[in-house]
Amino acid sequence: MQREDLHPSGSTTFAPLQNVAFRSIWTSTQIANLGWLVQTVAISWLMATISASDLMVALVQASTTLPAFILSIVAGAIADSFSRRSVMVAGLSLIALASIVLALSAGFGFVSPWLILGLGFLAGCGFALNDPAWHASVGDILDKRDIPSAVTLMSVGYNMTRSIGPALGGAILAFLGPLAAFVFAALSNLAPLGSVLRNKWHVRSSPLPPERIATAIHDGMRFTALSSDIRAAIIRATLFGLAAISILALLPLVARDRLAGGPIIYGILFAGFGTGACIAGLSNQYLRKLVPQEWLMAIAAIACALCCLALALTSSPVLATLALAVGGSGWVITWTGFDVWVQLASPRWVVGRTLSIYYACLSGGMAAGSWIWGTVAQSYSLAASLELAAGALFLVAALGFVLPVLLGEDGDQYGSDFRAPELALDLKPRSGPIAAKTVYSIAEEDLEIFLGHMRTRRYAVSRAGARDWTLQRDLRQPSVWTETFRTPTWMDFLRLNHRLSPADHEISQLLSSLHKGDSLPQTDLAIERTTDALRTRSRPIARVSRP
Repeated sequence: MQREDLHPSGSTTFAPLQNVAFRSIWTSTQIANLGWLVQTVAISWLMATISASDLMVALVQASTTLPAFILSIVAGAIADSFSRRSVMVAGLSLIALASIVLALSAGFGFVSPWLILGLGFLAGCGFALNDPAWHASVGDILDKRDIPSAVTLMSVGYNMTRSIGPALGGAILAFLGPLAAFVFAALSNLAPLGSVLRNKWHVRSSPLPPERIATAIHDGMRFTALSSDIRAAIIRATLFGLAAISILALLPLVARDRLAGGPIIYGILFAGFGTGACIAGLSNQYLRKLVPQEWLMAIAAIACALCCLALALTSSPVLATLALAVGGSGWVITWTGFDVWVQLASPRWVVGRTLSIYYACLSGGMAAGSWIWGTVAQSYSLAASLELAAGALFLVAALGFVLPVLLGEDGDQYGSDFRAPELALDLKPRSGPIAAKTVYSIAEEDLEIFLGHMRTRRYAVSRAGARDWTLQRDLRQPSVWTETFRTPTWMDFLRLNHRLSPADHEISQLLSSLHKGDSLPQTDLAIERTTDALRTRSRPIARVSRP
């Protein structure tokens, strides 16, 4: 299915829904979210009734988020190397399987705390596979300008079901029992699986073969580590998840201990959280126009902190529900902002990996937070745990001004076409290491401009896979400058050049315009060889003219 171009002048919040594939998967995902939230309410309340340990109750959240921390980086590499649609099918199948087994176990009376955590872990493995592939596929299905609206719709859709699902789950749990909730969830989790199987969409193919998984993981982690915007977003998201998960992880205890309520009260509290999140999601585009994004993210974190304080101090269900609506607003605004930042800062060749690293870190933060706040609640008190979490959220709000995300709005997400140079030898894809050397002649008056462009050049080629980048100045001819870098193999060199965006190639053209020689600067390529007796081939050299 080809990408639809429906809003040439810009994107509205609901523009992505005019794309058939996105609308179908988004709608079926909301059905599955509804079932998952009904199941979450049933599992959390069932755990609170069959286990006397506050820690076991808090670990219900950790069991589904921990797999993302362990597996999502591998899943992101798989999503970038193979069919993202197929990865989604595999992940959704695991989620459906976990729900079906849970329903069957409840039906036969085999439910235990460790079985609940184990099946939650299996479902979490499915989410670890599906989420990076689905979020990365948004950029394949839609135009880049629609990505912020699509991310907002995904958050709004989830939180619309969050405002209904918990109340529905509480009602089903109170009147029909856990088995009915589990059967409902098992059936609803089949909806997105069927939708993905029915829909196909166009994906820009690479002329190069897929990377090995280990190499793909290394390149994704290297790109993320060298990208200051993505790195800042991930650090802040991890810390926010660690602190803010206290709201959801401790909510069953708030309903049971602070409010002396049952499953219906718990469902109403959860619905208040979802309602606030839904309202904030629908208002997010408008809020982003009124308030600078960094200030908006800080306000959202403060909203979550105030929610924690209110839950720690109040014994009124009405006030607790209102506080959760404020916390839900802060929750969705913060996560939408982080997700959009990572999406827009990532080229298409690596977006699955950057998103998976982002999800791994924030899931690890939430899993650790669930354990930390559950332990504090069990060792000290529920109020102390919520108050400490509020303090942590105030610190996270301030962190944005120390570690800001300075995201450019018009970054290139696709690489450029690259024609491999002609070589004297027929290299194999795994031949290497390959050394590239480009010589420039630069006038003294152009030196500062040249060095500025070279800083940008180093950043670009290093993120794309260049190793050991250096810039050397000739001591006898100071106007001569030599740029060198290496790649492990010939295929890595080809991938590097395919990954460079049009903006990166413009930097090369600007460097060439500063060159004072009679012809364009040339890039010499060589394959490194040792002096072992078995290594008797001569070194192949190719010369590439700068455009």
